[in-house]
Amino acid sequence: MATMRRRARIAALQTLYEVDCTGHRAEEALDRLAQEEDLPQKSLSFARELIGGVQGHRSELDDLIRGFVSVFPAEQLSIVDRNILRMAIFEILFHDRAPLDATPLKVAINEAIELAKEFGSDSSPRLVNGVLGALTVERGMEQ
Repeated sequence: MATMRRRARIAALQTLYEVDCTGHRAEEALDRLAQEEDLPQKSLSFARELIGGVQGHRSELDDLIRGFVSVFPAEQLSIVDRNILRMAIFEILFHDRAPLDATPLKVAINEAIELAKEFGSDSSPRLVNGVLGALTVERGMEQ
């Protein structure tokens, strides 16, 4: 299941990146990516949940990010970092599935950091870890 969800998170990140850069429709971008990458149906479904959740909660997610990134406006974050944070915060705070399928807090944070290492800049993992750590402390969710 971990590999399925990792592939879904990567596909969701790539889709959200494309949407932010080009304004393409998320559904079309994800469908094209799913064909190119031969994503299994479970990965595709989870990616759709993440993308839909990020898009549905975007302003609230961005407000939360702004609260933890006080050095500069959230809009000035790299597109990759901003979307990794959006996805992780959505998964931590808003993604309501059956509790047996819920992603443990540590896993959601670790997956976001891994995405930051793979797709972000050298400073991305520290930024993602710092924001998500501060969020969990503020919300009383410490690991």
